Amino acid sequence: MARENQLGQPIGDAVNDWHGAKWPERKAMIGRFCQVVALRAEDHADALYDAFEKDQDGATWTYMPLGPFESRQAFRDLMSRFEAARDPHYYAITNQSGAPVGIASLMRIKPDAGSIEVGGIAYAPALQRTPAATEAMFLLMQMVFQDLGYRRYEWKCDALNAPSRRAAKRLGFQFEGIFRQALVYKGRNRDTAWFGMTDQDWPMIKAAYDAWLAPENFDETGVQRHRLDTQMPV
Repeated sequence: MARENQLGQPIGDAVNDWHGAKWPERKAMIGRFCQVVALRAEDHADALYDAFEKDQDGATWTYMPLGPFESRQAFRDLMSRFEAARDPHYYAITNQSGAPVGIASLMRIKPDAGSIEVGGIAYAPALQRTPAATEAMFLLMQMVFQDLGYRRYEWKCDALNAPSRRAAKRLGFQFEGIFRQALVYKGRNRDTAWFGMTDQDWPMIKAAYDAWLAPENFDETGVQRHRLDTQMPV
């Protein structure tokens, strides 16, 4: 039953001792399969450009506001802007050998409200559909909830981007609706699909990731024995 104020009107649950969340940190997050580190154009741009070039048809960029890129220098310039930005707050994703194979950001950062979004996710072919791709998302959400103290974590995408919508659900986000005609990008309309998770969801989601990332969940060739979505709370 909802709480009521002195006028008999329903009001939200009390949030006791709330002092806000922290701003994202530029620290390295180390996993079994990958590392998520602060993006540095000097260190990462050229290797990322080469990794993304393996996507010869440019499908990586279909639902992104930027890309494909006309030149290596254009990509370097973009990475320099990303590095300098405060919000979005960009990270590079590297594989076990330290090679950069993807980027992601924390954005729409609202420490007072305790709300933050993961976005700007671009995975090179070498990262796509690998355990590292999933672990990178886990490392970011773990930092958001446990280290920074956020209450809400969001994922948004073009409503027509079926792979992104499937990924959001697999990773533990709940679908929250469609914002119609939310954006115009690349000369076309975007209806935006919203997904979210909260700090109340996090303990069970973390347990699902811990079980999925456990060494015993992977055979000697690195293939998963049990899928992540089978571990997630309904």
